[in-house]
Amino acid sequence: MNKKHLDHKCGVFGIMHHPQSLHLTYLGVFALQHRGQEAAGIYGCYSDLAQDPFLMRGIGLVHDVFDKQVLAQTELNHAVGHVRYSTSGSKQSQSVHPLIHEKRFAFCHNGNIPKGDVTRSHGTDSEMLFTKILEGYDPAHPLASLKESLIGVEGAYCLIIMTPEGLCYARDPWGIRPLVLGYVEEAPVVCSETCALDLIGATFTREVEPGEVGFIPFKENRLEVDYLPKSSAMSQKCVFELIYFSRPDSTVFGHGVYETRKELGRLLAKSQPVEADLVMAVPDSGVPASLGYAETSGISWDVGLIRNHYIHRTFIEPTHGVRHLGVKIKHNPIRDVVAGKRLVLVDDSLVRSTTSLKIIKLLKQCGAKEVTLAVSSPPMMWPCFYGVDTPNRDELIAAQMSVEKIRERINADRLVYLPLEDLQEYFGEKYCYACFNGKYKVATEEVTSLLEE
Repeated sequence: MNKKHLDHKCGVFGIMHHPQSLHLTYLGVFALQHRGQEAAGIYGCYSDLAQDPFLMRGIGLVHDVFDKQVLAQTELNHAVGHVRYSTSGSKQSQSVHPLIHEKRFAFCHNGNIPKGDVTRSHGTDSEMLFTKILEGYDPAHPLASLKESLIGVEGAYCLIIMTPEGLCYARDPWGIRPLVLGYVEEAPVVCSETCALDLIGATFTREVEPGEVGFIPFKENRLEVDYLPKSSAMSQKCVFELIYFSRPDSTVFGHGVYETRKELGRLLAKSQPVEADLVMAVPDSGVPASLGYAETSGISWDVGLIRNHYIHRTFIEPTHGVRHLGVKIKHNPIRDVVAGKRLVLVDDSLVRSTTSLKIIKLLKQCGAKEVTLAVSSPPMMWPCFYGVDTPNRDELIAAQMSVEKIRERINADRLVYLPLEDLQEYFGEKYCYACFNGKYKVATEEVTSLLEE
């Protein structure tokens, strides 16, 4: 693996009882594209699944997968959608969500379930969980049977499932991944982030509670809700959703993501003050934190790097002869801004250091006097097993080197991180910090294996 960044596993979206459900689902998964960029899919029906349901899915970005002419000619009243980045199992088209069973069930999953907690020893985590739910499904009691199937399942999951009776959803009792509920007109919408509600003109109602299971029938527009067994101490919301994954215009776990990232920059400036002439960001992820850092430090802020937004993961790497130009394909400094300046370069995380090394080299080639890399999160030292595609521990640079050794490696004049205690004080106890401290609160086979090494 040559991983330079982190990838979220999936985004889910579902809407019921709306005549434009197909088109709204397309827009919804488009808004969630940042949560999965390998594959996308939509499944739905006009009245119920007794008729031939609609299914379109494939490998690629949302705008590449869906045939616009087919979308324009199709009407659905109920639909579910999914974007995916694989963390386990096959990346082939048969593993693209929604997973389908006999054209009567469609399954969308965000998260990660260990194999020991489900009933099969083969297939992806999603396939295994889908099988477990199908085996226990009772058409007379969709909500109760879903709840029964999920009792005892440990791991991270936000589920949206279309059944012959209607739409079911569930969020794990730890609340690791976000899931929200809203309405467009009177049609209920369940999805991963509020940015998807915003795009389709829906009103945000509330966050789906940890351990909540719900059901919306085809026959009438009503919501039934029940809850999995949980204790008040179970909450383990993923702090990295707010640091990195979620879109800045979303509200996640009750926090506005953009303002939260600015506040992390403010905290970083307070705990790690630096004498400098200019604060700038690694675009786009470091922008909010850099603004917060500049605001608190009193140092001027400016745009020092331009990012090419037409790059995605399928980009063909340059040939060997011009490979040294590769970093400029994505980032290029503004010489007039950075030349002769002592810079604070702000980013939200540091995974393998490859990109940071190249950017700092470019800044110094353009005349930067000094470069301090300021990271608005603690050193990432442990992999995630709850629905994030992180490198192995031996590929996380902070797990292999001291801060000083990393600084030398990336050729920065200084390297500062937001202290973990500051992060924990700001967010509190009901968050998962395992990627920073290795304290995994939700048991999985992967966690047990790692900690026994």
